[in-house]
Amino acid sequence: MTSAASSPTVLPTTLLGGLSPDQFMLRHWQKKPLLIRRALGDQALPPVERAQLFAMAGDAAVESRLIVKQGDAWSLRHGPFKRSVLPPLKQAGWTLLVQGLDLHLPAANDLLRRFRFVPDARLDDVMVSWASDGGGVGPHVDSYDVFLLQISGQRRWRIGHQRDLSLVPDMPLKILSHFEPQEEHLLGAGDMLYLPPRWAHDGVAVGGDCMTVSVGFRSPQRGALAAELLQRMAEASEDETLYRDPSQAATATPGAMPAGLQAFAQDALQRLVADSHSLACALGEVMTEPKPRVWFDEPQVAWRPGRVTLDRRTRMMYDKRHVFINGESFRAGGADARLMHHLADRRELTEQQIRRASADAQALLKDWFEAGWLQLAHD
Repeated sequence: MTSAASSPTVLPTTLLGGLSPDQFMLRHWQKKPLLIRRALGDQALPPVERAQLFAMAGDAAVESRLIVKQGDAWSLRHGPFKRSVLPPLKQAGWTLLVQGLDLHLPAANDLLRRFRFVPDARLDDVMVSWASDGGGVGPHVDSYDVFLLQISGQRRWRIGHQRDLSLVPDMPLKILSHFEPQEEHLLGAGDMLYLPPRWAHDGVAVGGDCMTVSVGFRSPQRGALAAELLQRMAEASEDETLYRDPSQAATATPGAMPAGLQAFAQDALQRLVADSHSLACALGEVMTEPKPRVWFDEPQVAWRPGRVTLDRRTRMMYDKRHVFINGESFRAGGADARLMHHLADRRELTEQQIRRASADAQALLKDWFEAGWLQLAHD
């Protein structure tokens, strides 16, 4: 067992400006911004080059957007984009946004994994924006936490914690109509800015060839999450009890909803959400469901016990009784559970760990390998 003193969450890190993850989460997470100079130290910055980013924007499997500002007018287009469609590099005021780079590029995925001091259930994706001089997306607010890492060029950020969130009408973007910045920061390559949800911000490229990485975190909306959970739980339910009304009298108001049917519906929902096992499975399955554009590659080699790593697109989590992976749930206990927890936390297993695993655990790992969810590592 790892002692508190040796936990990596207590160690200061350049990524957080000399704070430990524990200190950052206590002082800043969902509370206040943090400006970090040279967040990656002397490490290489670009998870992607400009030419590669432009090429990815032409791929239908990659989500991309083009935003152009001309005077007070804004335009928004969704990709894919041929290179000839993009404006000239020297044209001011345009931005290319490419979403989900962590699903396609190992370097972007490695960057995302550096933020695993936050639960995986909250990690979302890596987005990269390239902007010409004056490019941006306008002053706005996000409903999620975000780290904004400058990769190349410069971007001027103005931020503020304001109550007036009214938007400019008839715009393709959600632009604040009364932006009131309280702070201003010029970020160069390697600098990073953390913003909690609902902090208004406006980032404008200075001088062009500006590339910014956004590491975003999921914040499920309560109503939408409830709808997803209820749908999954209902689909898994085996309760086929039929509504009965043998005491129903003849009625002169047939349009009125029967009170008995209302009570039956309320009881059905209460029974559904009262099943803690079903609720736990539904939550784990929803939170590990791959994104719509994600698919997995079949392995090119046969399975054998060896060191394995989770595919970068795989989402894996667990609770006290279950293991969840890519929208599926499994019961696990004892040594098998500890093995699967290690795989979810470290995203890899050694050959020795696999050979010592139970036959059931090895069979499950083999199934996941054949589905492309994990891969044999090349040592």
